[in-house]
This record gives sequence, C-alpha cells and structure tokens, in this order.
Amino acid sequence: MAFKKFGSFFGFSKKEETIEENIEEIKEQAETLEENGELQKSEVTESASQDMSSLESSEEESPKKTEDTVHEESLREEKACEEPVSVPEPEQPVQKKGFFAKLKDGLSKTRNSISSKIDGVLAAFGKVDEELFEELEEALIMADVGVDTSLYIIDALRKKVKEQRITETDQVKGAIEEIVAEILTGRDPSINTDTKPAVIMVIGVNGVGKTTSIGKMASRYKNEGKKVILGAADTFRAAAIDQLQVWADRSGVDIIKHQEGSDPASVVFDTIAAAKSRGCDVIILDTAGRLHNKKNLMDELAKISRIIERELPGASVETLLVLDATTGQNAVVQSKLFSETATITGIILTKLDGSAKGGIVLAISHEQNIPVKLVGVGEGIDDLQDFVPEDFAKALFE
Repeated sequence: MAFKKFGSFFGFSKKEETIEENIEEIKEQAETLEENGELQKSEVTESASQDMSSLESSEEESPKKTEDTVHEESLREEKACEEPVSVPEPEQPVQKKGFFAKLKDGLSKTRNSISSKIDGVLAAFGKVDEELFEELEEALIMADVGVDTSLYIIDALRKKVKEQRITETDQVKGAIEEIVAEILTGRDPSINTDTKPAVIMVIGVNGVGKTTSIGKMASRYKNEGKKVILGAADTFRAAAIDQLQVWADRSGVDIIKHQEGSDPASVVFDTIAAAKSRGCDVIILDTAGRLHNKKNLMDELAKISRIIERELPGASVETLLVLDATTGQNAVVQSKLFSETATITGIILTKLDGSAKGGIVLAISHEQNIPVKLVGVGEGIDDLQDFVPEDFAKALFE
C-alpha cells in the first residue's frame, strides 16, 4: 500500500497497473499453452496406440494369409503333377544343300556377269535383228565365254531364230540357254573308276588347288566305301609332299611318299605296289605341274604312263587337269598347253564360287573338246561335286 501511495505520489500508479495486467495475460497464455500441449500429447498418444493396435492386428492376420497361400500353392503343385508334361519337339536336322543349290549359289557372280549383260542387250532392243546378234556376241566375249565360243553361240542362235521363227526378244535368252546346254552335254562328264584299282592322275600348276582337290576326292571316295591310296609324285614342288600328307590325314587314307626331289616314277611304282597288296579301289597320283619346260613334263608323264600300263594292264586311267576359274582366259591357255604334253581326259574347275568368269567352262568344253568333270563350289571338304551339264546351264541363266 505504501508503495502504491508512493507510486501514485510520483505518478507511476498507472504504469504499475499496466504491468500487472500484462503479467495476468502472460499467465493466461501459459495456461492455454499448457492445456494445448496436454491436448497434443494426448492426440499423439492416441494416434500411436491406434498404430500399435493396427500393427498387432496385421501381425495376427498375417499367419492366416500365409497358411492360405501355402495351401493354394500346394493345390497348384498337385494340379501341375496331374497335368501331362509337354516335351519340346527335337530340332530338325539342318538339311544340306543339294548340288544344284550349291551350284546356283556358286555361280551367282558368273550368272550376274553373263545374264546381266544379255538382259541389258535384250532390254535395249525391240526386235530381233542383226544388230542384236552383234551386241549379244560382244556381251558373251566380255563375260569370258571366249571369242571362238561366242561366235559359235551366235551362229547357232541365228539358225535357231530362223528355224523357230523367233520374233520376240524375250524368247532369245531361252534359245541361248538351249545352245549352251548343247555345248556342255556333248561329252561324258563322269570319272571312270570301274576297274580295281582305278588310277586318277592329277596335274596342274601351283596355286590352282591341285592338292586340295586330291584331298577332297580322297574323302569323297572313302565316304562311298572305297579304299583309297595317294601317291605323292609331285616331288619337285616345295612342301607338296607335306601338304598331301595333311590331306591324307584329314581324309583318313593311306599315302606313299619319298623324299623331296626323288624320282616321281619310283613313287608311282611303289604306290601301285602298295595298292595291290592292300586291296585299294582307287589310286590318286599327285603328278607334275610344271609348264616352264614342256619336254621334261612330257617325258615325266610318259614315263609314269608306261609304269601304269605295265603294272596295271587294262586299268581305267583318268588324267585330270586342275584349273582355277578365277584366272579366266588364262585357264583356257593352260588347258591348251597341257593338252600338247599329255592326254587330258577331264577338267577339275576350282574356285567357281569365287569367280565371275565361269564362262570359261564353255570355252574349254567347246574349243578344247575336254569335258569338265568336277567343279569346286565351296571351301568345304564335300564341296567338290560332279559336273552336271544340264544343271550348270540352268543355274547359269536362272
């Protein structure tokens, strides 16, 4: 009281009242905050208790769901056991391509070369006349058919056009295919192996695929059930004997060989003796392939021929010349040179699948009168196939 009076005396009483009022407000706010805090605490507690109860209820229900799931899975397994198990069908073996399919693939480059040129000429002309014949002749020459053979084909085409009264250019291509087939079918393409043993001499310059062709032939005859023996009579070419040994091992056939530089005729003699004692069906001789000295080559082949005639009288003998199709007209020249020194009975044309110059088959058959007997249409050991003239003519234009 004394303080109030003292304060009133100095004029501070109003301020004191204001302070007291503020203190009362602060107390009220504190009480309010305390009440709110209790409320929020109770809300949090209630929410937490709800979450716990929810969690407990889920834990109580989960075992029931697991049991149901297990039951359903067991039912599915029992049902699966009752159902028949489907066994996948075995994969069908991949069928190998036949000769015509291989030949058609192998002749793709040659076919594009010859057929495209012929088609281009025919498309440029609306009628069959002499100018058309001249353009076709040039197209054939450019396709490595050869000059003489191209002239022969066009002359035969003129006669056929006149006889059959062909007036449409789309019929001309069919007429050319018929003439090509006639050129190829005039000679026997088979290899004579009727006698036991039969002899096959193989000649050819380095790099044409001579040794590879011998190995493929050996494998082929062995697969036919024949007993084969190889004679390494090309004794002067470096590594020729080793290469032939590799092919003998790969094909699983016997081989007779001497040291490098030995007499080829002596190798032939020993090979024939071994073939007789072992009961071989086919003798394949890797013989000389040199053209730089025709006289030596001729003498060597003549000596080998005399040994064969003396040791195997009446035996069937084939002399096959190996030519590389990729060399084009050079292969035709080789066939002429070898024909001057030996009696060539047939041609093995290799690497036909990698060449656009397969037209040399026509040149060799027509100009040299030598049949093509085997053709290489791939790198596989079974890709050396018999030459079928009709199939070749068909594959050349289709």
